[in-house]
Amino acid sequence: MRRTPQLPRRLMLAPCLWLAAAAAAHAQDQWQGLEPARPAAQPQAAGALPAAPAPAAPQRSLDDLQREINAQTRKLDELRNSLAQQEAAVANLQRALDEERLDAERGAGVAPGTVLPTLAQQAPAAAPPPADQRQAQAAQPQQQQPQPQPKQKPVGQAPDSVTRPPEVAQIFDQPGVLTPSGKFILEPSLQYGYSANDRVALVGYTVIPAILIGLIDVRQVKTTSGVGTITGRMGIGGRAEVEVKVPYVYLNGDTVSREIFTGSAQDRVFNASGHGMGDVEATARYQLNRGGPDKAFYIGWLRYKSRTGKDLFEVTTDCVQRCLQNATGTGLPLELPTGTGFEAIQPGVTWLYPSDPVVFFGTFSYLYNFERSNVSRTVLGREEEFLGDVQAGDIWGFNLGMGLALNEKASISLGYDTSLIGKTKQNGRESPGSVRLTLGTLLLGGTYRFSDRWSLNVALGVGVTRDTPDMTLTARVPISF
Repeated sequence: MRRTPQLPRRLMLAPCLWLAAAAAAHAQDQWQGLEPARPAAQPQAAGALPAAPAPAAPQRSLDDLQREINAQTRKLDELRNSLAQQEAAVANLQRALDEERLDAERGAGVAPGTVLPTLAQQAPAAAPPPADQRQAQAAQPQQQQPQPQPKQKPVGQAPDSVTRPPEVAQIFDQPGVLTPSGKFILEPSLQYGYSANDRVALVGYTVIPAILIGLIDVRQVKTTSGVGTITGRMGIGGRAEVEVKVPYVYLNGDTVSREIFTGSAQDRVFNASGHGMGDVEATARYQLNRGGPDKAFYIGWLRYKSRTGKDLFEVTTDCVQRCLQNATGTGLPLELPTGTGFEAIQPGVTWLYPSDPVVFFGTFSYLYNFERSNVSRTVLGREEEFLGDVQAGDIWGFNLGMGLALNEKASISLGYDTSLIGKTKQNGRESPGSVRLTLGTLLLGGTYRFSDRWSLNVALGVGVTRDTPDMTLTARVPISF
């Protein structure tokens, strides 16, 4: 049997292997989209190898792909920035809606709105699409992109009303809610007060601690007051307001005592009254920050008090001669003053802290009385008693309260107000008989809103110290224009 030579058969495998390798390379280039243009067909010699592809064409295709990747990366960065802006806008809108809800729950007269969940409570955002899908979306024709919408109000821009603190029933002199910009509020009010104090004076000396030789002067002072006030407030710029207050005061005082240094066994009643314009006041307030749910509002204010009312130095005192040297007479004014007699300036800060369903609020203030020079007072017979330079004691004030809305029209408040009054100075020294006083008042108030223009506020104050009026009842009717 004849054998076929092996060497020629091996030589025939070489062209087959080369053709298979060339076909695989060509298929790979087509799959990557990088197939270079075929050169024009040229005659080849039998058994000659085909020409290798030029290296310049793949290099140009790689540069184009790199530029496309960079463009897609920039688009992704722009989308991320746009997403961050939208999240911030949603957060602002959510805070605005929460403030609207709190304002409604505190008697502002607006129906409670729907509160959006926070970003942390919302469902997690969908994962970004794969890179090839993003490239495919970016490669879509420009006409398929969504058309820009007409310019509208930025999402999340809160209404002006939500920048204001929630309204509560007013029980203190300084309100916590500012007047809206461009609005004017006229507030007539009436305050009734009553106080009764007992005073015991011992004139004599003691032989032993249980025996007194001398006179005992016992006095009961009962004072009734009525103050009618017209207050006007004007909102400026949404965060500021100015206020002017003009009071008219009526006072009546009854002093029950027995004449000192006499043998009378009957009580003597000394009556005095006074009425007229009180001390006109002007106040400017400014909201220092933008609060919100579980974030306090701070309102700074500055108050100036004039001395337009008739003061203690202008009324006639029941003394025949100097009251410090002669006990003849009661030493009491024949007409009660309607003013303090001192100009004063009072800075302060009011804060409100909404914590659903209540609002906590309070004020800290300091009142400085300006000194008066060359002061004299009038005694019986139109004689003048020279007193010199007089300065009333300064006053540190602090109050604290909480308000609760019962529904969209009614709300109640409960609070405590205290004032620390310093000693009066005369000619640079403490005046004889001057003492420090502490005034404390427990207050309870309520507000009912009849319409968008006017409401009724009533506050009751009960004194908790001997020097504080026993009872004060205040009614206010703010009317909006």
